[in-house]
Amino acid sequence: MNSSLHQLIIRPVALSYENWLEMLKKPLSDRPNFSIENGTIQIGQVLGEFLGVPIDIDEYYNQLFEYAASKELDLHLLSEDTLDKSINNTQFQAIQRVINIHQEQKLSINRFTAFLEGEQLLLKSKVPVLHRKLREAMIETMELFAELEHDGLKNHELRRVLVDLVKWTFNHLSAPLEKADLQKSLPKFLWYGDVKKSHQYFLFYLMKLGCDIVIFHPEGRDILEGYVKEPIFVHHYPNKEVPEPFPTEKRSRKTTVAYRASKEIETILNQEGSGLYKPWQLRDYTPSSLTLKTTYDELFIVCKEIAMIRPEFEAVNGQVKIPSIFAKIQGVSRDRKEYWERLHSLSQLDNSMLIKSLPITIPSHNDFRFHYQNAQGRDGSLSPEKIMQAHYWPYSFLPIGLQKGLADAVKRICEKPGLKPLPMESMEDVKIYLFTQAMFIPKKIIQLLERFDYSQEVPKCIIFNNELTGMFSRSDAAILLLLNQFGIDLVLYNPTGHNDIENYIEESLFDTHWLEDVVFDLEYKEPSHSIFKKGLFHGILKNLRGD
Repeated sequence: MNSSLHQLIIRPVALSYENWLEMLKKPLSDRPNFSIENGTIQIGQVLGEFLGVPIDIDEYYNQLFEYAASKELDLHLLSEDTLDKSINNTQFQAIQRVINIHQEQKLSINRFTAFLEGEQLLLKSKVPVLHRKLREAMIETMELFAELEHDGLKNHELRRVLVDLVKWTFNHLSAPLEKADLQKSLPKFLWYGDVKKSHQYFLFYLMKLGCDIVIFHPEGRDILEGYVKEPIFVHHYPNKEVPEPFPTEKRSRKTTVAYRASKEIETILNQEGSGLYKPWQLRDYTPSSLTLKTTYDELFIVCKEIAMIRPEFEAVNGQVKIPSIFAKIQGVSRDRKEYWERLHSLSQLDNSMLIKSLPITIPSHNDFRFHYQNAQGRDGSLSPEKIMQAHYWPYSFLPIGLQKGLADAVKRICEKPGLKPLPMESMEDVKIYLFTQAMFIPKKIIQLLERFDYSQEVPKCIIFNNELTGMFSRSDAAILLLLNQFGIDLVLYNPTGHNDIENYIEESLFDTHWLEDVVFDLEYKEPSHSIFKKGLFHGILKNLRGD
């Protein structure tokens, strides 16, 4: 069977946290995507990343120990500590010869790989189609190196990466590859912990060969970011910890019956998708918004609901989707009493911020073009990690989860700008403008975000723009777009019915509700009970003074 095949196609299988382990145990022929047709075999590959750690750390490390020790899974453990770094001198000299030839002749990647094969630096397989795949995987790895590294194959790190690839393929892939059977299994690997550049290219090589790979990183770092373009299953645990040494034995645990029972109940009640979340359970999740389209009457109902009972709320894989309101109310109701009561009902909710004078922000005219470009990853999109690590990032005092949420929101508003460009302004200029303004969020708004427990009360920014106390600005619009991405409720009142946010923000991003009257010079009316309190306070002061 294997000898009649001439092409091997690899397709990652769809995984979930519930099925990945069973999928890893299945023979290739029983997995989705498996087929043999006209000399071509297609197999399903298991690729998964497990980032962070669960609440029960002991159980996590015991599971890792079992995964690596299981004969049924047949996983080969790879990590910085377990990699065999030995290489024989003959191979080392052969690598140097190929690099010398390349420097003299400027070899194409195909010829470069052919020289590596000629020097017996590539593994061989008795299965012809797999033998070809070993060469193809090396070509793809060298193509990736040429794409990612400065000066491509002329980069000074080529030798070190190549030496590492050769020694690790011979030391760790050679033995399991001998047992490979395209109907049963290819080698399977478990990577644990941090990586260096060579490790990332080695993992890429194994992936392109068709090996199953599961990655565990307790600190939550995505070690394949920028190296792999295909979608990979990722599971985010709720916490993050510095990686401990990989376990060499199971941990002994002496816990009380009550403790175990409380943990089990807590797990059932607080697991993702249960609809029940304890305070701050989602603090390390990355928020994003789903802007709801509502009627004028619905707006006031939804705004008073906590996030987790709003339609389409979802918390899964470290991401929390928050259904939020972004609406503008034009004009004033004929029933003025109802108009003010509804406005006050929003502004007096917990975690509501009422803004009565504009602009909200002080625009920054700093040139962040260089910072914007430096914050981009290898794929050209903004990298939240790079943004957070930059010297200009002003929010490092915030909890890490909130910082990640902010940086991710910055990335999203720049990826799909909802800000209208100025005349002669390119879309790149718009992105840089949004990026810049995001670094200057007013303190009061930051404090509003700090109080946001993503499953609970949704913070609100209520703007009353009667055009008597300033004008809405473009930098205000930039901040509103950021808050909208973060899942904050935004409601803007404009009694005159004039344009303000429409001048800057795409109309499709927010609802507009027209009321019956337009009113000019409408002063904000304080809630009656606060007027009463104010009058009472002044009355007490008069009595104390004897007025």
